[in-house]
Amino acid sequence: MSEALTEVLPDAGGPQPRSLRSRPVRADRVFRLVSYSAGGTTVAIMLAVGLFLSLRASDALGVAGFSFLTTQEWTPETQTFGIAAVLFGTITIATIAMCISVPLALGTALLISEIVPARAKRFLITLVDLMAAVPSVVFGLWGVFFLQSNVIPVAQWISTYFGWIPFFAVTDQSGQGITDAGAFTSSAFIAGIVVALMVVPTQTSIMRESFSQAPLGEREGALALGSTRWGMIRTVVLPFGRGGIIGGTMLGLGRALGETIAVVMIISPIFSINWQVLKSGTNSVSALIALRYGEASQFGLSALMAAGLVLFILTLIVNFTASLIVARSRSGAESG
Repeated sequence: MSEALTEVLPDAGGPQPRSLRSRPVRADRVFRLVSYSAGGTTVAIMLAVGLFLSLRASDALGVAGFSFLTTQEWTPETQTFGIAAVLFGTITIATIAMCISVPLALGTALLISEIVPARAKRFLITLVDLMAAVPSVVFGLWGVFFLQSNVIPVAQWISTYFGWIPFFAVTDQSGQGITDAGAFTSSAFIAGIVVALMVVPTQTSIMRESFSQAPLGEREGALALGSTRWGMIRTVVLPFGRGGIIGGTMLGLGRALGETIAVVMIISPIFSINWQVLKSGTNSVSALIALRYGEASQFGLSALMAAGLVLFILTLIVNFTASLIVARSRSGAESG
Protein backbone atom coordinates (compact mmCIF):
# COMPACT_ATOMS: atom_id res chain seq x y z
CA MET A 1 0.00 0.00 0.00
CA SER A 2 2.82 2.39 0.91
CA GLU A 3 4.56 1.67 -2.37
CA ALA A 4 1.41 2.54 -4.28
CA LEU A 5 1.27 5.94 -2.60
CA THR A 6 4.91 6.84 -3.09
CA GLU A 7 7.09 7.56 -6.03
CA VAL A 8 10.83 7.93 -6.46
CA LEU A 9 11.92 11.49 -7.08
CA PRO A 10 15.46 11.65 -8.51
CA ASP A 11 16.38 14.94 -6.88
CA ALA A 12 15.03 14.00 -3.44
CA GLY A 13 17.35 11.03 -2.95
CA GLY A 14 14.68 8.47 -2.03
CA PRO A 15 10.99 7.57 -1.90
CA GLN A 16 8.74 10.49 -1.02
CA PRO A 17 4.97 10.62 -0.36
CA ARG A 18 2.98 11.36 -3.45
CA SER A 19 1.20 14.71 -3.32
CA LEU A 20 -2.53 14.17 -3.66
CA ARG A 21 -4.32 17.37 -4.60
CA SER A 22 -7.90 17.77 -5.63
CA ARG A 23 -8.62 20.11 -8.48
CA PRO A 24 -12.17 21.47 -8.11
CA VAL A 25 -14.06 21.91 -11.33
CA ARG A 26 -15.46 25.27 -12.38
CA ALA A 27 -18.91 24.54 -10.92
CA ASP A 28 -17.39 23.86 -7.50
CA ARG A 29 -15.38 27.07 -7.62
CA VAL A 30 -18.45 29.08 -8.57
CA PHE A 31 -20.52 27.46 -5.84
CA ARG A 32 -17.83 28.16 -3.25
CA LEU A 33 -17.55 31.78 -4.37
CA VAL A 34 -21.32 32.31 -4.22
CA SER A 35 -21.52 30.67 -0.79
CA TYR A 36 -18.73 32.77 0.67
CA SER A 37 -20.21 35.90 -0.88
CA ALA A 38 -23.66 35.20 0.56
CA GLY A 39 -22.26 34.48 4.01
CA GLY A 40 -20.03 37.53 3.97
CA THR A 41 -22.88 39.76 2.79
CA THR A 42 -25.14 38.52 5.58
CA VAL A 43 -22.50 39.20 8.23
CA ALA A 44 -21.78 42.62 6.72
CA ILE A 45 -25.47 43.56 6.81
CA MET A 46 -25.76 42.50 10.46
CA LEU A 47 -22.68 44.52 11.37
CA ALA A 48 -24.00 47.51 9.43
CA VAL A 49 -27.33 47.35 11.29
CA GLY A 50 -25.56 47.17 14.64
CA LEU A 51 -23.25 50.05 13.71
CA PHE A 52 -26.16 52.19 12.49
CA LEU A 53 -28.13 51.63 15.70
CA SER A 54 -25.07 52.31 17.83
CA LEU A 55 -24.32 55.61 16.09
CA ARG A 56 -27.92 56.80 16.19
CA ALA A 57 -28.30 55.78 19.84
CA SER A 58 -25.06 57.37 21.04
CA ASP A 59 -26.70 60.69 22.02
CA ALA A 60 -29.37 59.05 24.18
CA LEU A 61 -27.00 56.53 25.73
CA GLY A 62 -24.54 59.33 26.51
CA VAL A 63 -27.23 61.11 28.53
CA ALA A 64 -28.86 58.09 30.18
CA GLY A 65 -25.85 55.89 30.73
CA PHE A 66 -26.39 52.61 32.57
CA SER A 67 -29.68 53.91 34.00
CA PHE A 68 -31.16 53.30 30.55
CA LEU A 69 -31.51 49.65 31.57
CA THR A 70 -32.91 50.35 35.05
CA THR A 71 -35.29 53.30 34.56
CA GLN A 72 -38.96 52.48 33.98
CA GLU A 73 -40.23 55.91 32.93
CA TRP A 74 -40.10 56.97 29.29
CA THR A 75 -39.96 60.75 28.91
CA PRO A 76 -37.01 61.63 26.66
CA GLU A 77 -38.17 65.27 26.65
CA THR A 78 -37.13 65.56 30.30
CA GLN A 79 -34.14 63.26 29.77
CA THR A 80 -35.65 60.70 32.12
CA PHE A 81 -36.08 57.52 30.18
CA GLY A 82 -35.23 53.84 30.25
CA ILE A 83 -36.41 50.45 29.05
CA ALA A 84 -36.65 48.49 32.30
CA ALA A 85 -40.45 48.26 32.06
CA VAL A 86 -40.68 47.59 28.33
CA LEU A 87 -37.82 45.08 28.43
CA PHE A 88 -39.55 43.25 31.27
CA GLY A 89 -42.78 43.21 29.26
CA THR A 90 -40.95 41.92 26.18
CA ILE A 91 -39.43 39.03 28.09
CA THR A 92 -42.72 38.29 29.87
CA ILE A 93 -44.72 38.06 26.64
CA ALA A 94 -42.04 35.92 24.99
CA THR A 95 -41.86 33.59 28.00
CA ILE A 96 -45.63 33.08 28.04
CA ALA A 97 -45.54 32.45 24.30
CA MET A 98 -42.83 29.80 24.66
CA CYS A 99 -44.63 28.04 27.51
CA ILE A 100 -47.64 27.62 25.22
CA SER A 101 -46.06 27.19 21.80
CA VAL A 102 -43.31 24.66 22.52
CA PRO A 103 -45.55 21.83 23.84
CA LEU A 104 -48.10 22.56 21.14
CA ALA A 105 -45.50 22.59 18.35
CA LEU A 106 -43.79 19.46 19.70
CA GLY A 107 -47.05 17.52 19.87
CA THR A 108 -48.13 18.68 16.42
CA ALA A 109 -44.76 17.76 14.89
CA LEU A 110 -44.90 14.28 16.41
CA LEU A 111 -48.48 13.85 15.24
CA ILE A 112 -47.61 14.75 11.66
CA SER A 113 -44.36 12.78 11.43
CA GLU A 114 -45.27 9.67 13.44
CA ILE A 115 -49.03 9.16 13.80
CA VAL A 116 -51.19 10.27 10.89
CA PRO A 117 -51.26 8.37 7.56
CA ALA A 118 -49.41 9.66 4.52
CA ARG A 119 -52.42 11.29 2.83
CA ALA A 120 -53.42 13.22 5.95
CA LYS A 121 -49.75 14.06 6.57
CA ARG A 122 -49.45 15.95 3.29
CA PHE A 123 -52.61 17.92 4.07
CA LEU A 124 -51.43 18.83 7.58
CA ILE A 125 -47.99 19.88 6.35
CA THR A 126 -49.58 22.21 3.82
CA LEU A 127 -51.95 23.59 6.45
CA VAL A 128 -49.16 24.32 8.91
CA ASP A 129 -47.07 26.00 6.21
CA LEU A 130 -50.03 28.19 5.23
CA MET A 131 -50.55 29.21 8.85
CA ALA A 132 -46.97 30.50 8.94
CA ALA A 133 -47.84 32.88 6.08
CA VAL A 134 -50.78 34.55 7.87
CA PRO A 135 -49.95 38.27 8.45
CA SER A 136 -49.43 39.53 11.99
CA VAL A 137 -52.29 42.00 11.72
CA VAL A 138 -54.73 39.14 11.15
CA PHE A 139 -53.58 37.47 14.37
CA GLY A 140 -53.90 40.81 16.12
CA LEU A 141 -57.49 41.35 14.95
CA TRP A 142 -58.38 37.78 15.91
CA GLY A 143 -56.85 38.28 19.33
CA VAL A 144 -58.69 41.55 19.99
CA PHE A 145 -62.16 40.67 18.74
CA PHE A 146 -62.37 36.93 19.46
CA LEU A 147 -59.68 35.53 21.72
CA GLN A 148 -59.72 38.21 24.40
CA SER A 149 -63.39 37.85 25.35
CA ASN A 150 -63.05 34.06 25.48
CA VAL A 151 -59.81 34.04 27.47
CA ILE A 152 -60.92 36.46 30.20
CA PRO A 153 -62.97 33.75 32.03
CA VAL A 154 -59.91 31.48 31.94
CA ALA A 155 -57.73 34.26 33.35
CA GLN A 156 -60.29 34.92 36.08
CA TRP A 157 -60.31 31.23 37.00
CA ILE A 158 -56.51 31.12 37.14
CA SER A 159 -56.44 34.22 39.33
CA THR A 160 -59.09 32.80 41.66
CA TYR A 161 -57.47 29.42 42.28
CA PHE A 162 -53.80 30.23 41.73
CA GLY A 163 -53.73 33.81 42.94
CA TRP A 164 -51.48 32.74 45.82
CA ILE A 165 -48.72 32.70 43.20
CA PRO A 166 -47.66 36.37 42.78
CA PHE A 167 -47.52 36.17 38.98
CA PHE A 168 -51.15 34.98 38.78
CA ALA A 169 -52.61 37.43 41.29
CA VAL A 170 -54.70 40.39 40.10
CA THR A 171 -54.91 43.06 42.78
CA ASP A 172 -55.45 46.79 43.14
CA GLN A 173 -53.03 49.25 44.75
CA SER A 174 -54.19 48.24 48.22
CA GLY A 175 -53.55 44.57 47.56
CA GLN A 176 -57.18 43.55 47.33
CA GLY A 177 -58.10 40.97 44.71
CA ILE A 178 -59.96 42.14 41.59
CA THR A 179 -62.54 40.03 39.79
CA ASP A 180 -63.87 42.61 37.34
CA ALA A 181 -63.43 41.48 33.72
CA GLY A 182 -61.98 44.85 32.73
CA ALA A 183 -58.91 44.20 34.85
CA PHE A 184 -58.01 41.16 32.72
CA THR A 185 -58.09 42.79 29.26
CA SER A 186 -55.03 43.81 27.22
CA SER A 187 -52.70 41.77 29.41
CA ALA A 188 -49.36 40.10 28.81
CA PHE A 189 -51.17 36.77 29.10
CA ILE A 190 -53.43 37.48 26.13
CA ALA A 191 -50.58 38.93 24.08
CA GLY A 192 -48.46 35.88 24.88
CA ILE A 193 -51.18 33.50 23.66
CA VAL A 194 -51.49 35.35 20.35
CA VAL A 195 -47.71 35.43 19.84
CA ALA A 196 -47.54 31.73 20.71
CA LEU A 197 -50.02 30.85 17.98
CA MET A 198 -48.00 32.96 15.55
CA VAL A 199 -44.73 31.09 16.17
CA VAL A 200 -46.20 27.57 16.43
CA PRO A 201 -46.19 26.94 12.63
CA THR A 202 -42.50 27.82 12.31
CA GLN A 203 -41.52 25.70 15.30
CA THR A 204 -43.66 22.82 14.09
CA SER A 205 -42.09 22.81 10.63
CA ILE A 206 -38.54 22.72 11.99
CA MET A 207 -39.29 19.99 14.54
CA ARG A 208 -41.24 17.88 12.05
CA GLU A 209 -38.43 18.03 9.51
CA SER A 210 -35.94 16.96 12.17
CA PHE A 211 -38.12 14.06 13.35
CA SER A 212 -38.72 12.83 9.80
CA GLN A 213 -34.97 12.33 9.31
CA ALA A 214 -34.64 9.82 12.16
CA PRO A 215 -33.04 6.65 10.67
CA LEU A 216 -35.58 4.07 9.52
CA GLY A 217 -33.33 1.22 10.61
CA GLU A 218 -33.26 2.43 14.21
CA ARG A 219 -37.04 2.89 14.20
CA GLU A 220 -37.59 -0.65 12.91
CA GLY A 221 -34.98 -2.02 15.29
CA ALA A 222 -36.73 -0.53 18.31
CA LEU A 223 -40.09 -1.89 17.20
CA ALA A 224 -38.59 -5.32 16.45
CA LEU A 225 -37.24 -5.49 19.99
CA GLY A 226 -40.76 -5.13 21.34
CA SER A 227 -40.92 -1.38 21.89
CA THR A 228 -44.26 0.40 21.69
CA ARG A 229 -44.71 3.31 19.31
CA TRP A 230 -44.24 5.78 22.16
CA GLY A 231 -41.17 3.86 23.31
CA MET A 232 -39.71 4.10 19.82
CA ILE A 233 -40.45 7.83 19.71
CA ARG A 234 -38.92 8.38 23.14
CA THR A 235 -35.72 6.40 22.49
CA VAL A 236 -35.12 7.12 18.80
CA VAL A 237 -37.08 10.05 17.37
CA LEU A 238 -36.80 12.53 20.24
CA PRO A 239 -33.04 12.07 20.84
CA PHE A 240 -32.38 12.29 17.12
CA GLY A 241 -34.51 15.43 16.80
CA ARG A 242 -33.10 17.23 19.83
CA GLY A 243 -31.28 19.74 17.67
CA GLY A 244 -34.47 20.50 15.75
CA ILE A 245 -36.41 20.97 18.99
CA ILE A 246 -33.86 23.42 20.34
CA GLY A 247 -33.47 25.23 17.02
CA GLY A 248 -37.22 25.58 16.49
CA THR A 249 -37.73 26.80 20.06
CA MET A 250 -35.02 29.44 19.80
CA LEU A 251 -36.18 30.59 16.38
CA GLY A 252 -39.68 31.03 17.76
CA LEU A 253 -38.27 32.88 20.77
CA GLY A 254 -36.43 35.28 18.49
CA ARG A 255 -39.62 36.09 16.64
CA ALA A 256 -41.61 36.38 19.86
CA LEU A 257 -39.15 38.94 21.23
CA GLY A 258 -39.52 41.14 18.14
CA GLU A 259 -43.24 40.76 17.36
CA THR A 260 -44.82 44.19 16.92
CA ILE A 261 -48.18 44.61 15.19
CA ALA A 262 -50.15 41.94 17.03
CA VAL A 263 -48.75 43.04 20.39
CA VAL A 264 -49.52 46.71 19.71
CA MET A 265 -53.12 45.87 18.87
CA ILE A 266 -53.67 43.88 22.07
CA ILE A 267 -51.74 45.45 24.94
CA SER A 268 -52.52 48.54 27.00
CA PRO A 269 -49.11 50.28 27.08
CA ILE A 270 -47.73 51.23 30.50
CA PHE A 271 -44.28 52.27 31.68
CA SER A 272 -44.04 50.40 34.92
CA ILE A 273 -43.10 46.82 35.68
CA ASN A 274 -46.28 44.76 36.01
CA TRP A 275 -45.51 41.46 37.76
CA GLN A 276 -49.13 40.32 37.43
CA VAL A 277 -49.24 38.79 33.96
CA LEU A 278 -53.03 38.38 34.01
CA LYS A 279 -53.66 42.03 34.82
CA SER A 280 -54.27 44.68 32.19
CA GLY A 281 -51.23 46.67 31.15
CA THR A 282 -47.85 45.74 29.75
CA ASN A 283 -45.43 46.89 27.06
CA SER A 284 -42.64 45.70 24.78
CA VAL A 285 -39.63 47.24 23.08
CA SER A 286 -41.00 46.73 19.57
CA ALA A 287 -44.40 48.17 20.57
CA LEU A 288 -42.69 51.19 22.11
CA ILE A 289 -40.81 51.91 18.89
CA ALA A 290 -43.91 51.46 16.74
CA LEU A 291 -46.08 53.72 18.93
CA ARG A 292 -43.58 56.54 19.57
CA TYR A 293 -41.64 56.70 16.31
CA GLY A 294 -44.00 59.04 14.44
CA GLU A 295 -44.16 61.70 17.16
CA ALA A 296 -40.62 61.51 18.53
CA SER A 297 -38.22 64.44 18.52
CA GLN A 298 -34.63 64.15 17.35
CA PHE A 299 -33.48 63.16 20.81
CA GLY A 300 -36.51 60.91 21.19
CA LEU A 301 -35.53 59.10 18.01
CA SER A 302 -32.08 58.54 19.46
CA ALA A 303 -33.69 57.04 22.55
CA LEU A 304 -35.83 54.75 20.40
CA MET A 305 -32.73 53.70 18.49
CA ALA A 306 -31.12 52.83 21.80
CA ALA A 307 -34.12 50.66 22.66
CA GLY A 308 -33.85 48.99 19.26
CA LEU A 309 -30.15 48.38 19.84
CA VAL A 310 -30.89 46.54 23.09
CA LEU A 311 -33.51 44.40 21.35
CA PHE A 312 -31.05 43.73 18.51
CA ILE A 313 -28.36 42.57 20.96
CA LEU A 314 -30.86 40.46 22.89
CA THR A 315 -31.96 38.71 19.70
CA LEU A 316 -28.35 38.06 18.71
CA ILE A 317 -27.65 36.56 22.13
CA VAL A 318 -30.66 34.24 21.79
CA ASN A 319 -29.65 33.09 18.30
CA PHE A 320 -25.99 32.66 19.25
CA THR A 321 -26.94 30.64 22.31
CA ALA A 322 -29.21 28.48 20.18
CA SER A 323 -26.42 27.78 17.69
CA LEU A 324 -24.09 26.72 20.50
CA ILE A 325 -26.69 24.41 22.02
CA VAL A 326 -27.54 22.85 18.67
CA ALA A 327 -23.85 22.35 17.88
CA ARG A 328 -23.41 20.50 21.18
CA SER A 329 -26.45 18.28 20.63
CA ARG A 330 -26.37 17.19 17.00
CA SER A 331 -29.41 15.22 15.87
CA GLY A 332 -28.90 11.52 16.28
CA ALA A 333 -25.93 11.77 18.61
CA GLU A 334 -27.69 9.89 21.37
CA SER A 335 -30.17 7.82 19.41
CA GLY A 336 -29.93 4.06 19.45
